[in-house]
Amino acid sequence: MKKKTWLKVSLFFATLLVVLGIVVVPIPYYIEQPGSTINLKDLITVNNKEDTQAGSFSLTSVGIRRATVATALISKFSAFDELLSEKDLMGSASSEEYNQIQQYYMQSAQNNAAEQALKLAGMDYSMKYKGVYVMSVEKNSSFYGVIQIGDTVTGVDGKSFESSQAFMSYVQSQKVGQTMTVSYTHNNETKTASGKLIELSTTKKAGIGISLVDHTEIESDQAIDFHVENIGGPSAGLMFTLEIYQQLTGKDLRHGKVIAGTGTIDETGTVGRIGGIDKKVASASNEGVEIFFAPDDEITDAEKKADPTIQTNYEEAKAAAKKLNTTMKIVPVKTLKDAIDYLNGLQDS
Repeated sequence: MKKKTWLKVSLFFATLLVVLGIVVVPIPYYIEQPGSTINLKDLITVNNKEDTQAGSFSLTSVGIRRATVATALISKFSAFDELLSEKDLMGSASSEEYNQIQQYYMQSAQNNAAEQALKLAGMDYSMKYKGVYVMSVEKNSSFYGVIQIGDTVTGVDGKSFESSQAFMSYVQSQKVGQTMTVSYTHNNETKTASGKLIELSTTKKAGIGISLVDHTEIESDQAIDFHVENIGGPSAGLMFTLEIYQQLTGKDLRHGKVIAGTGTIDETGTVGRIGGIDKKVASASNEGVEIFFAPDDEITDAEKKADPTIQTNYEEAKAAAKKLNTTMKIVPVKTLKDAIDYLNGLQDS
């Protein structure tokens, strides 16, 4: 091969490698963008029956994908794409731990939604305590690297408990340096691990060295089934509740309207703030949604001080709708009752 031809071929392949690197090779950043708007008729069944009434309730999501140099540059020119570092997105958690936390939030959203819907429908239910859900493990803990974020601690020293308070009281009554055997589940597999108790910096008492929340599961004669594989996070709580309530009661809440929204739901029926609402508004508008429920959350003085430009989710949603020039109606809700009251008014509109 002649020298000139060889140089041309070499230059071609070098350029190709650079281009492929820019387009294909991921970088340690993520892009948040409008995700899917998913009809809850496809995700929730009650008593093995599907929702066949006109209209729909849908959850909205934020899409997250690993960035390349090319997609990172493109995201800068998109009104609803946002480039985030791994730390911005996941904090100090690994990708596996982040996914485990998101699954916990999803499970909690399901439990809270089912509870609120059953309560509103006047139907019996109970909450079964399953243990404590591990949210973090201190690096000086004997169980660091053994018990993982997302695991459920079910007992210690062969004892089980009826509440996280009883669990913590028992552990804190033991001595620092004492060996304790912990029972836990990891990916639905039961395991045990032994280690020494440490002195907790917050209470100066003995502890395992984990931060935790209750892991509960709702029990009811009503069979409420969720089919939400590969969906995480807490933000579907409000829309889950509305869909379950409609199916439980058979009431026509939607009056044929295509309705979406977002917002957490807690044990009091309060609708909570979520992230990425502008992207969810964009997704819903693109799918032809007519009505969008947005959390009308309270902004605290501390939040205003930390970020003077902060807005409520409702204000953010309104701004996104204006940018999109959509005819979709943005409806503010502080509580589940606000959403129900609005839906009851649809029959007169």
